[in-house]
Parts: sequence; structure tokens; C-alpha cells
Amino acid sequence: MDTRLLVEDFSAWYGQTQAVKNVTLPVYASQVTAIIGPSGCGKSTFIRCLNRLHEVIPGTRTRGRVLLDGQNIYDDKVDPAEIRRRVGMVFQKPNPFPTMSIFDNVAAGLRVHGLPPGTTAEEVVEKSLKMVGLWDEVADRLQDSGVSLSGGQQQRLCIARALAVEPEVLLMDEPCSALDPVSTLKIEELIKGLKEKYTIVIVTHNMHQAARVADYTAFFLNGQLIEYGVTSDIFTNPRDQRTEDYITGRFG
Repeated sequence: MDTRLLVEDFSAWYGQTQAVKNVTLPVYASQVTAIIGPSGCGKSTFIRCLNRLHEVIPGTRTRGRVLLDGQNIYDDKVDPAEIRRRVGMVFQKPNPFPTMSIFDNVAAGLRVHGLPPGTTAEEVVEKSLKMVGLWDEVADRLQDSGVSLSGGQQQRLCIARALAVEPEVLLMDEPCSALDPVSTLKIEELIKGLKEKYTIVIVTHNMHQAARVADYTAFFLNGQLIEYGVTSDIFTNPRDQRTEDYITGRFG
């Protein structure tokens, strides 16, 4: 199986506080990898390091390598903006740009990174909205504000915005935590469909969600990677007692 991202002996700090500790982890192409663990274990920090968003916070630093298709994204010659195009991010709470229309929200990244060759903005917006199952719901209201949509629609809009610039990897930081059960189901079905084209890493506090959508699961505790493997193995036959204790609800 092809490795799209390879994290090697990676650590991250906020000031003097180490949030991620010497993590080595492969992320396989066209698979969904879930990151699970209790609050404060370093999950969100870890995935923010996968597209260099961690470094925009003052006082942070990292050590180690993250290879994207064999290239270390932390090399001095690498443009962070290009990495963030190739490795998109969807956040915990839907965050459409409030002053922009639905159309302009999806097209926002195109103004920074340019249009894919041979396309128009209209084509890219329609394609992106169709990919997230939103086109039929908003096709006649593209000039309405992005924040006029429901919470679940806003989250799918944000996913469409990330997809419009044609990333290779999509990072999702608890994308369903602010959504109702019906919207959560739509996002989970979307994730399953998107993995045919994209490599997806999802942070989730919901272990049932990890079991439903992820091919591989990594369990983090106190900034360390405790266990990583095929999701079914992690949930039914964990090798580490700490993993079993977390999954069975003894802590966390």
C-alpha cells in the first residue's frame, strides 16, 4: 500500500510544553486514518503539524520530519502555502467566511492558488459542491451568504472549499462534534466516498465514528502514539493495555 504521508520521530511544542512526543506514523494513500485519544492528548496538535498550521501560533516549534510523497514538508525551501493547498484542513466548527457568498466561499482558495488548468471558477465550484452532496441544495442560491446555511451544510461547504484547490490529503479535526446526528451521518458517508480520491486523516473523540469510517486508527495518550494499526484490530484486539482501557471506557 502506498504511503502518502510518513511522520518520522516527530515532536511539537507550545513554548516549553511538549504536546507531541517522538511520533512515527505512516498515513496510507486513499485510506481514512483516525486519531483517537482523550482530550489534551495531542491529537489536534499532531494533525496541525501535518500541513504546518502549528507553526502559525507564536512560540511553537517542531522537530522531526513529515514526508509528503517523499518530500519533507519542513525543508527550508518548501513553501508552507503550497503545503496547505496539498494538505487541506477542515476544522471542528464550520467556519464559512461570513462576508462571502456560498459561491465565493468555495472559490476563495482559487484566488490564492489559481484555477486548475482548463477550468473556470464556475466549473470548479459546481464540481466541489457536487462532491460534498451540496449542489442540489444550494444551486439556486449561490449568492446567498455562506452562514445562511444550516450547521451541517456549512461544514460540507467548508469541505467543498478545501477540495476546490485539489488537495492530495484532507485533514479533519473533529468535523462532526458541533453537528446533529443526521448531519453527522451525512459527513461520515461523505468521508467514505471521498477516500476514493483523497487521503483522509480525521481526529475524533467518538470511537464509534472511528470504527465506522476509518481504515486505520492511531491511539494517542499524553502526546505519545501508543498504538497504531488496522481499525478492526485496534478495537477488537488491541496490543497495549492502555488502548484497551481507553476503548472500554476505563478512562478518557
